[in-house]
Amino acid sequence: MAGSTHTVTNQPPPLTGYDVYGADQALVAAVERHLDPGLLDEVRGELSALGRAAGSGQLQEWAAQADARPPKLRAYDRHGHRIDEVDFHPAWHRLLGKGVGAGLTAAWVRPGGHVRRAAGFLVWTQVDAGNCCPLSMTHAAVPALRTDPTLAAEWEPRLTSTVYDRGLRPARSKAGALFGMGMTEKQGGSDVRAITTVAAPLADDGAYELTGHKWFCSAPMSDGFLVLARTAPGGGDGGLTCFLVPRVLEDGSRNVFRLQRLKDKLGNRSNASAEVEFDGTWARRVGDEGRGVRTIIDMVAATRLDCVLGSAGLMRQAVAQAVHHCSHRAAFGGKLVDKPLMRNVLADLALESEAATTLGLRLAAACDDGGEQERALLRIAVPAAKYWVTKRCAPVAVEASECLGGNGYVEESGMPRLVRESPLNSIWEGAGNVQALDVVRALQREPQALNAYLHEVGLARGADHRLDGAIKDLLTDLADLDGVEGRARRLAERFALVLQGSLLVRFAPPGVADAFCASRLGGDGGAAFGTLPHSLDLAALVERAAPRE
Repeated sequence: MAGSTHTVTNQPPPLTGYDVYGADQALVAAVERHLDPGLLDEVRGELSALGRAAGSGQLQEWAAQADARPPKLRAYDRHGHRIDEVDFHPAWHRLLGKGVGAGLTAAWVRPGGHVRRAAGFLVWTQVDAGNCCPLSMTHAAVPALRTDPTLAAEWEPRLTSTVYDRGLRPARSKAGALFGMGMTEKQGGSDVRAITTVAAPLADDGAYELTGHKWFCSAPMSDGFLVLARTAPGGGDGGLTCFLVPRVLEDGSRNVFRLQRLKDKLGNRSNASAEVEFDGTWARRVGDEGRGVRTIIDMVAATRLDCVLGSAGLMRQAVAQAVHHCSHRAAFGGKLVDKPLMRNVLADLALESEAATTLGLRLAAACDDGGEQERALLRIAVPAAKYWVTKRCAPVAVEASECLGGNGYVEESGMPRLVRESPLNSIWEGAGNVQALDVVRALQREPQALNAYLHEVGLARGADHRLDGAIKDLLTDLADLDGVEGRARRLAERFALVLQGSLLVRFAPPGVADAFCASRLGGDGGAAFGTLPHSLDLAALVERAAPRE
């Protein structure tokens, strides 16, 4: 019998057995706002089923297992034959199978596909962000493949399938397939102009042989990869070209895809990321020769939006855990959630989370629309959102962990995994400077992008004087673009904040919009979380963010 000193008191129960989707009021509202009413019943059921799975104790245990037992490289079989395979914990496959089965790679073939997938991706990130990488890459490969109708007809049905068909076999024999991507090389990083991988044409039309390496190849267990390499017709330089590299060739033999090592990463540990060497690797050209960046740019845009959604999901889970903990834990004579200062912290965190979710779903809706105006908006809004939302993720995760006190620093709480994951989306798919410079590039080269942005934020003009002032200040900044590169980060931040503010003013409850405009646009807030104006209805903000078990 345990002694009296071992009686556990004042510890919150685990946050489990709840609908991750249905408990997120901001996400539910965004889905219902952006989807055709005729789809809502179907999508509500679909997302609630995914949300209940995400909130279940079983899947939370699988996620912990996959994270605690990272994948291992198996370069050779027991006889010494080179096989270049990656072994994953069974929990990884279970999670990935559920993600594929939930349609998280099928946005391109379903009505309202981008909004319903964005919501699902945001929910699924809260289980384990690692398995979201192959889901994201597979989803994003579709627009690049569509530049070649023959390749698209062959591969798109496999990539948008809801069947997770694991194992390395010829793709034609599989009910579903996954894709990865390889652009980064050790000498260049984000500077694709420094790529040295070379592609030499073969006798078959569109077939090439690759020689080179990729310093960071995502999802190396996938069935195919999109990579950039330099074509060299006649010994010259044909420029960067996009290629499809299958892992297994049509005759069943393994393509040359040498995994040099798996990265030992800060977070994202359930997912494999590899260094890959090509040495006579067979590849098929995608798009026109020398137009590789143009071919792959829509894939990059899709993965960048997933970085926004992934960060929004991580923030939401961090806030849900913090509010749940403080709602059950007592200190200094009452519940933590009722203490004015803690309530301020939780409300501030909730505000950041809702702003990220609202922006991410608006951009997904623009993808569904596909019109010229919406495409122009995405050109400037995606890099701005990717810059800002992903950078806000780490401080949100750290502050939310602090709300749990010492408990939040213990692995069993799950918070350290969120903290380790939180910087990832800011780094991958182009770090902060790349995104900020992309915003500037859109301003300089595509005036229709700025026009679309100003039209969007202008829909909220006159509703809040602080938002109006922020729009005016942004226009003043844009009047003089001399030396703009040195202030590109500041511009990107303003673009994102003004867009978030305009969306919340239009769509969020008045208390949410008021708090955002006061603290993020009006200057009535500090540099740390928990510095919202005391006159706001903070209790309502916290109540809105609370997960309902």
